[in-house]
Amino acid sequence: MAKADPGPPDDGTATAPQPEYAGHRERLRQRLLGSGAGALADYEILEFLLFSALPRQDTKPIAKALIQRFGSLGGVLAADAADLMQVKGIKEAGAATFKAVLEAARRLAREQVVEKPVLSSWQAVIDYCRIAVGHEPLEQFLLLFLDRKNRLLADEKQQRGTVDHTPVYPREVVKRALDLKASAIVLVHNHPSGDPTPSRLDVETTKEIAAAAAKLGIAVHDHIVIGSAGHFSFRAEGLL
Repeated sequence: MAKADPGPPDDGTATAPQPEYAGHRERLRQRLLGSGAGALADYEILEFLLFSALPRQDTKPIAKALIQRFGSLGGVLAADAADLMQVKGIKEAGAATFKAVLEAARRLAREQVVEKPVLSSWQAVIDYCRIAVGHEPLEQFLLLFLDRKNRLLADEKQQRGTVDHTPVYPREVVKRALDLKASAIVLVHNHPSGDPTPSRLDVETTKEIAAAAAKLGIAVHDHIVIGSAGHFSFRAEGLL
């Protein structure tokens, strides 16, 4: 009886079986390239970002856990690295990836504001402010300093407060504007609660800053409050 052909000897070059998630990664990659990022859900964007940071892990459950923990794609990208690493599967490489993506988005949005008169590209200003402070878990006060042609001289976060209050000192705001030789200021802060409606203290502080700046010939063009539910413009609502 003839023996069955055992085939070629195993020389160690046989292809190892691919993990189940390898095919999923390729399908996700093709969807991204074929239909654009808009075709992907938020957790799928996170999956894709984690591919390089976690090359030998199934990133789908990790991405879903991140959305559950931080509420949204923006919430994940804006989260502190230490908080991100509390999610099982996320280490420094993954946290650093998210920080880099957020910074890239911020710089891209800022480019749309720089070298253009701010008042003629207002939507770009709003978009930039959303990225800069819109997803922060604590209140932050951002100052946009403008030159005589209303072009951006500098943008600086002056204060970081609590979940519902940021201490802002009119004297410091005006002093910084003088240091930069700014002719105008746009005030921006976020409401982590999501509701952009200004508080009584927000209104009073804005009036104090505007009055102090006016004495030195510096205009306060607007105070924008950013929340997940939208934004509030003091100028548009007749409060400036």
